[in-house]
Formats: sequence, structure tokens, C-alpha cells
Amino acid sequence: MYLIILGPPGAGKGTQSILIAEKLKLKHLSTGEILRKAVTDGTPLGLKAKEVMDSGNLVSDEIMVGIIKDAISADDAKDGFILDGFPRTLEQAKELDNIMNNMGYGSAKVINITLDDNELMRRMLGRGRKDDTEETIKNRLVVYKEQTAPVREYYSKNSAVFDIYGIGNISEINQKILEVLK
Repeated sequence: MYLIILGPPGAGKGTQSILIAEKLKLKHLSTGEILRKAVTDGTPLGLKAKEVMDSGNLVSDEIMVGIIKDAISADDAKDGFILDGFPRTLEQAKELDNIMNNMGYGSAKVINITLDDNELMRRMLGRGRKDDTEETIKNRLVVYKEQTAPVREYYSKNSAVFDIYGIGNISEINQKILEVLK
């Protein structure tokens, strides 16, 4: 099974991805974790990405596609994976489809977690990251609506897309997701 988890920042994609990966025995591929590790390690990619991320903008498609191509080509991803934080743009979604087709993978199922902006703001301010300021969060939500929200529409034309309203406790939301994947 190949899964993509979409949703605005703060919707719980990371938490749900980890739980789904464990329950369904999928490789969890978090672009956020991959990027944060690169920043911490001070790699050339990390240094480039840090500058972009600190302003609340998205890392370039070229960098992200390269990271994901390597990650889904790895042996431990061949039996299934869940992509958390990718694709974030239409171009990334199209590139991902090309990569998956070239590798002989089936099409991905898409989980789209939805929440209203006030709840997202409350959650992100509460998680205590130093890059989670009100101004940065507002910018991330604008960027999400302009660049990432259209990805859901793209997939709705040729993949199974499941919209999940992200209110409730973690296990309730996880149960909703597992139900639609059966």
C-alpha cells in the first residue's frame, strides 16, 4: 500500500502517519524529519532548506523530489510507505506520479486531514516550536492554501482520496483513517 497524507500544518499528519505506518507495516517517510535532520547535521541541503524554512516558505520542488525519489527507492520502502509532508505542490504530485510509474508502483491512496484555521493556530502555538510564531503560522496557512490545497484536487481526479475531519482525540482520528483504508 502506498499512502500520501495531506492536510494543513498542525492537522496531525505526523502523528497519524506514525500510527498508520506501525499498524499497516509501512515505511514512514516524513519530509519534515528528513529536512530537520539535514538542518541539524548542517548538510548543504540542510543549509539551503533552513533559510527557506525559517521564512515559512516551502523548500524547492527540485530538492524535495530528489529526497523523495531516494527515499521511495530504498529497499525498505518497496513493500509500502506513507508519505508525510509530500507532495506539497502540483509539480511535486506530478513528479511523484512519474517516479512511482517508472518504479512500477501502483497509485497511491490519499488521506486528507481537514481542520479550520483557528484550531490549527491553537494547535501550532501550543506545540512550542520556536519557528511557530503567529506570523509564521499565518504565512504557512496562506502558502498551504495557495500551493498544497490544489494537490488534493489533482489526486481526486485519478486516485482514491479520503477526507478526514481532524477533530477528536488521536485514536478516534486514527480509527476513522483505518476504516476508510479497509
